[in-house]
Amino acid sequence: MAADTPIRVVIADDEPLLRHGLSVLLTASGRVEVVAEASNGAEAVRAVHAHRPDVLLLDVQMPGTDGLTALRDLAGVPVAVAILTTFDLDEYVARALELGAAGFLLKDADPDTLVRAVADLASGGAVLDPRITARLLPRLRTAGLSLRHARSIDALSVRERQVLDQIADGRANAAIAELLGLTEATVKSYVSQVLTKLGVHNRVQAALLLHGVDVLTEDRP
Repeated sequence: MAADTPIRVVIADDEPLLRHGLSVLLTASGRVEVVAEASNGAEAVRAVHAHRPDVLLLDVQMPGTDGLTALRDLAGVPVAVAILTTFDLDEYVARALELGAAGFLLKDADPDTLVRAVADLASGGAVLDPRITARLLPRLRTAGLSLRHARSIDALSVRERQVLDQIADGRANAAIAELLGLTEATVKSYVSQVLTKLGVHNRVQAALLLHGVDVLTEDRP
């Protein structure tokens, strides 16, 4: 995406004031064009098909068609989806990851964080608010995060681990390529290898896995 091309965004949330607030904040940045708003999952799916945005900011708990259903219905559609959430994390988090969510953002994120997250998503990166990560890690550990995962990371090559570290920082392929002195095609290949070796479906899961293994490592005697 060219630097001067606005990032096209759809916002889906059942709270009109929140939608309006997010729209104002994003538009004010000069980098984002909010092309549509939706109050439920069905409207979100229609908006994505009609406007072909780069990014969909999607609430989960909406009346009628919820966000998870919308995420499932958008499988295969080229749009980066970030889940809008609060600290009241429910079991939908794991399901959203399985369905391909590219990130999780808290609804009270500050404007700079929000705009940066949208830009990262549009570039193919993964977005995970650190405050959400802190809440998710205990769940991952109780859900069976074990030394097997640590060993799978240990099995990565030096370059694969470098790529994983950058994925965990939310960087997209272009940024990783520039940082590591590689081509985007090479980075894309490394990302695919990393996801396969770790047994995860997307970059967010890989990032969470790395953070979780780091915690396990810190806890070892």
